[in-house]
Order: sequence, then C-alpha cells, then structure tokens
Amino acid sequence: DPYRFRRNLRVSPTTFDTLVNRIAHHPVFLSTGPQAQLPVEEQLAIALKRFGNFGSNASVEAIAQWAGVSAGMVVNATRRVMEAILSLHDEYVHWPSAAAKEEAKEWVEAASCAAWRDGWLFVDGTLVPLADKPGFHGESYFDRKSNYSLNVQVTL
Repeated sequence: DPYRFRRNLRVSPTTFDTLVNRIAHHPVFLSTGPQAQLPVEEQLAIALKRFGNFGSNASVEAIAQWAGVSAGMVVNATRRVMEAILSLHDEYVHWPSAAAKEEAKEWVEAASCAAWRDGWLFVDGTLVPLADKPGFHGESYFDRKSNYSLNVQVTL
C-alpha cells in the first residue's frame, strides 16, 4: 500500500528502492561476527521511520516496538544507514555550476520579482520541532500543526 508506506517511512516505495540500491553494497552492512545483520531494506526502514518522527514517537523504544527488534538494533541500523548515506555526500551534494546558478536566478526573477533575482537558492517551510515550549515568548513558537517549532528559511 503506497499510501501507508509513504506515511510510515516518509518516502515513496520507488525512492526507498533507489536508496536501498545505492547503499546495499556499503561495507558497513557486511557482518563481521557470527550473527547475520538484518537485511539492508529492514535497516533502512528502521532508520527512515526514526528520521520521520520526533518526540516520543522517535524514541529508540518506540521504533523498536514498531519494527519488532531490540533497541540496540535500532541504534545500530540508524548508525549504519547514516554511515552509508553520508558516504554518498560528494556524489550528490555540490554547488551548482555558474550556468545552473544563472538559470536559477533567471527563474526567480521571472517567477517573483527582479529584486529577488540574486536569491537563487531558497529552502522554505522546514519546521524544526522543539521538545518543549520555550520559556521566553513561548506562544510565538506554536505552529499551525499545534507543536512548538522553529520555521527555517535559507536563502543564498
């Protein structure tokens, strides 16, 4: 069920399969002891479920219960998945070429206004959940989803 899959892991089944294919052969997933590791698919699902939640829903114990594994396995799977994904950093994270940057600036100018032309990279609407209500102006941090959070916007 793609709807439930996406609701649980925050990615589509196609994206999940692509991630599995990209990280499956990383050495971190090779067992060095007598006990075999969980399949990469299960370890990725555990990590994604953890990343897609916050508060008590992201606790090691909550994820362990959801996945039917030990708390230690949740920690190990998360660590392994992060190590494998971070090894792909230089392949996927890089600054755009001058031509790509100019193309983005032209789009910003055409889609908004000329004054924003040099704002060629925007990331908007990312909510960073807070564990508790801040003590100073706490109500200012109450968001539309009834949580306390910071709204992040990055421009370059």
